[in-house]
Amino acid sequence: MSSLPLAFSAPLALAALALLPALWLILRVTPPRPRRIDFPPLKIMADLVAKREMPAHTPWWLLALRMLVAALAILAVAGPVWNPPREAGPLRGPMLLMIDNGFGAATDWPERLLVAESRVAAAGREGRPVALLGLAENPSEIALSEPRAALDRLRAFALQPHAPDRSAHLPRIEAFLRTAPDAEIVWVADGLSVTDDSSFLARLKQVADARRLSIHAGAIDQLALAAPDNLAGALAVKVLRPTPSAAASGQVRALDLKGLPLGDAPFVFSGSDLQTTARLTLPIEVRNAVSRLEIVGERSAAAVALLDDRAKRRRVGIVSGATTDTAQPLLSPTYYVSRALSPFAEIREPRPGSTDPVGELLAQNLSVLVLADIGALDADTAGKINAFIQRGGVLLRFAGARLAAASDDLTPVRLRRGGRTLGGGLSWETPRKLAPFTRESPFFGTQINDDVRVSRQILAEPEADLSRKTWAALEDGTPVVTGERRGDGMIAMMHVTADTTWSNLPLSGLFVEMLRKIVGLAGTGPAAAEGEDARVETLSPTRVLDGSGAFRSPPATAQPVARSFTARATLAHPPGIYGPADGSLAMNALNPTDTLRAIDLVALGAPILPVDKPVARDIRPQLLVLALLLLVADTLATLWLGGRLSFARKARRAAPAAILLALAVAGVVASPGPAMAQATPPSAPAIAAVDPRPPIPRELFAAGAVTRLAYVVTGDKAVDDMSKAGLAGLNIVLGARTALEPGEAVGVNADRDELAFFPVLYWPIVAGRPIPAAETLRKLEAYMKGGGLVIFDTRDAMSARPGGGTTPEGEQLRRMLQTLDIPELEPLPRDHVLTKTFYILDGFAGRYDTGTTWVEILPPAGADGRRPARAGDNVSPIVITSNDLAAAWAINRRGEPLVPLSGSDPRQREMALRAGVNLVMYALTGNYKADQVHVPALLERLGQ
Repeated sequence: MSSLPLAFSAPLALAALALLPALWLILRVTPPRPRRIDFPPLKIMADLVAKREMPAHTPWWLLALRMLVAALAILAVAGPVWNPPREAGPLRGPMLLMIDNGFGAATDWPERLLVAESRVAAAGREGRPVALLGLAENPSEIALSEPRAALDRLRAFALQPHAPDRSAHLPRIEAFLRTAPDAEIVWVADGLSVTDDSSFLARLKQVADARRLSIHAGAIDQLALAAPDNLAGALAVKVLRPTPSAAASGQVRALDLKGLPLGDAPFVFSGSDLQTTARLTLPIEVRNAVSRLEIVGERSAAAVALLDDRAKRRRVGIVSGATTDTAQPLLSPTYYVSRALSPFAEIREPRPGSTDPVGELLAQNLSVLVLADIGALDADTAGKINAFIQRGGVLLRFAGARLAAASDDLTPVRLRRGGRTLGGGLSWETPRKLAPFTRESPFFGTQINDDVRVSRQILAEPEADLSRKTWAALEDGTPVVTGERRGDGMIAMMHVTADTTWSNLPLSGLFVEMLRKIVGLAGTGPAAAEGEDARVETLSPTRVLDGSGAFRSPPATAQPVARSFTARATLAHPPGIYGPADGSLAMNALNPTDTLRAIDLVALGAPILPVDKPVARDIRPQLLVLALLLLVADTLATLWLGGRLSFARKARRAAPAAILLALAVAGVVASPGPAMAQATPPSAPAIAAVDPRPPIPRELFAAGAVTRLAYVVTGDKAVDDMSKAGLAGLNIVLGARTALEPGEAVGVNADRDELAFFPVLYWPIVAGRPIPAAETLRKLEAYMKGGGLVIFDTRDAMSARPGGGTTPEGEQLRRMLQTLDIPELEPLPRDHVLTKTFYILDGFAGRYDTGTTWVEILPPAGADGRRPARAGDNVSPIVITSNDLAAAWAINRRGEPLVPLSGSDPRQREMALRAGVNLVMYALTGNYKADQVHVPALLERLGQ
């Protein structure tokens, strides 16, 4: 074949080109000149008719035109193909076209289809049958068909959202090659490998050695997400790439159920690494609202990671029955539990010396309450725990000496007094191992450590449904973990201690996985059918991903899955959301342990053609159309030479009409439109609540030495009055305890008032209010960047619950902040300068003391464990709380508090005022107290 990108399916027809010279001579032949006989009467008539000169021979250019028409017709008959798809000699056997139609082909799927269509069309021109095989489809018999039918089937191929299992098709390919040993195989490959494709590639290598294999492949630069994990401080997800030549950096975006963006996080691959991690540092309430992570700019199902209720970070409270003198670090039961839970839960512990630790923690809207060796419970505490369970909470109890000596009904089974110990009564001679988990257990599928041993346990009293309540047992069948649903919640119990006194379970990775499973049960709804009516719970798909990563309705091939399903997505179980909204299961294209590997296509020894190469094109239609147009031109030229066309005369006749038409068009264009009244200027957008007060007069700020605090007027009179009274009370405390003499607090309208005069701006969030205009948000952003401190108070600490969805106030704040350029936030660290600016505090309480305070994230700690102060004494421009600070500060004209507080600490109002003092001092003085670089030198000089 020549180096030109042109081939002919019927090259013998080109022999007709040799007849073109003869055609030239035939066209030049003219009839003999007629004899002229003069007829006198006609002489007079000939002088009256205008003479036209006729050529004696056909013009050369007309002959060339007719020769070109003949050449084009001959070329069209020869079947010309532009850019033939195969560089080797033609094959006469059937063709097996294999297409990778999994998520790896999403980036250039249209181009891959065009390449496949060109190969099928080429086979059709050669009269060869075609068999199609989609490698991401279910394995089926491979059948040959006519190229036209194969082309129709090819155009119906859909991009699938899962990885192709190529080895599953190998038996069908072997059977096809046995029936058609001379078949050519064309593989349109994506170059990615997720499953084990070694046997598939080995067979293709044999075909390639026989020079019957060709491959079309594009760039292997796809990116993917796997293993999303809601960690202690951020939402992390693994980013994968198949080769170091793929993109080295990018952005991962988090979205909620409605598709609204919640935050972005960058990722960067180091050197030739094929895996990195993107971390989204967001408040726990925002992280719990994330339902989808995606790589910005990637259109693939593998570039999407879906999250369900299992990814929500629950708030877990831990109460231990150990006394202070025995609760030592590394030995305390709470140490092992908190260390095991901290990767996937927010840990809360009661304050030392609290008289009601359980009530204190339950007031913080827990999802799980852990009681480590808590014995007798008073009626009030038991009632609170029962109400917590009925609302959907999970109670997890650990055994111990106190629980062995007492009993109550807050256990899933009745307990036998005392316990079973190594060497004692009802004992065994050697520590026992765990038995495999049953299918009904929440721990089913979890790998059991072979070195886990139990030396003591609390026994359960025999009862009819004990086996149903047993989640984990020893080799002899005695329960180690039991559980039971009550109401919308659940009670689970470990029949061993939370430390290593009774077993070495807390030292194993199994302990972490078991706690993860139990915490994941929080908020899963009411109890399901049990006993003989119990069935394995299955979930039907509600929304699934297509190959490009967009949501679609489930196809007819999608089937339900068990709630414990952990396998990789397939055609029958595509990635997507399964089950109801309140208990959904998210399935992703990749498993947490999957990686992307590039297939070494060069090692197969077959020609590799790019998918972006121009596809083979049959140019017969174009040649025939061109020949037809030239025939039309020949006809017009012949008429013109014969005097049948007189353009000049026709042009003179049409000139007046053309002039009149041009004048008419010009008149229509130039004529003015119909007379209309002056347009009414567009009205200003309606404002939900108009502030009746006039703008703040500029004279009020003439004395720049007066420092004033400000609050944002929301339009809700009760909230605005509380904000004003709260700042008034804080002003009195600031004037009495500090050197600051603040002026009267001012209510500002963020839309129209200047904010730069105020160092601190208190903004209470009211649900349902209009979102500030874009111009207002930009002004607020400039205020924060200019050194101002904004305190956003959602005032919803009593109604917010981790794992229970975002409150209306939280949603309002999220909508406000999603377009602002604000720094990354973190929960207020215990060593933050805010906790020691004026008073030394361990929290920022307000009317409530259960909310979390969020500030700008600090730099990471150094080698000495200290966090350095930021340069320039910058303060966090934003503080977010939900504890309703203003209500705790508010006083009336007689100096009396306006509202009661919800906490159990009698000094809570004093602590709230101290928190306010710290906030104001922090805004005015910066973070200078965080700079302790000279402390070691001073202590050394003092001899300490």
